[in-house]
Amino acid sequence: MQNLSGVLIFLIATLTPVLCCDWLGHYSHLSNKSMTLLRLMGAEDSKHDSPLSFPYKFYRRIQNNTVESQLVFIRDSLELIEGLYLHNDHSSVAWDTDRTDRFLMTLERQREGISRCVNSRLRKYYRRLETLLHTGGSSASWEMIRVVTYGHLHQLDLLVNFMVKQQKH
Repeated sequence: MQNLSGVLIFLIATLTPVLCCDWLGHYSHLSNKSMTLLRLMGAEDSKHDSPLSFPYKFYRRIQNNTVESQLVFIRDSLELIEGLYLHNDHSSVAWDTDRTDRFLMTLERQREGISRCVNSRLRKYYRRLETLLHTGGSSASWEMIRVVTYGHLHQLDLLVNFMVKQQKH
């Protein structure tokens, strides 16, 4: 019985980030839409080689990580791709501006959806802390938030130090 409860706890901890995020079911549709728009934006005869090699190793590595890490990777990748298109002048290319705008809106919807999935439990925790401040914001509430913040900053520092040590090995 104890083994069964351990397996159940492991499954719940592993699947919770995905199960809490119904949005992932819509990801494929938006991904197909953005890839179609991107393909239609370009010229039919364009076969340009990239000066950079494609980072397949990033994708192979992330497959072995936790679901939460995979969601963060997807969110960050979408954000960085979106940034490429938002911060540059497109006037030198003959892309259909309507398709380009729809492509960017689809990327934004994907990124926002994934962002809601990332650490939804952690967000709930912080919302509960925020509730303390909305119920009066007494000095005791603020002092408790200060102490909790210190604890979080300390744990984040330990996590980063652990990650740095892992990278050295």
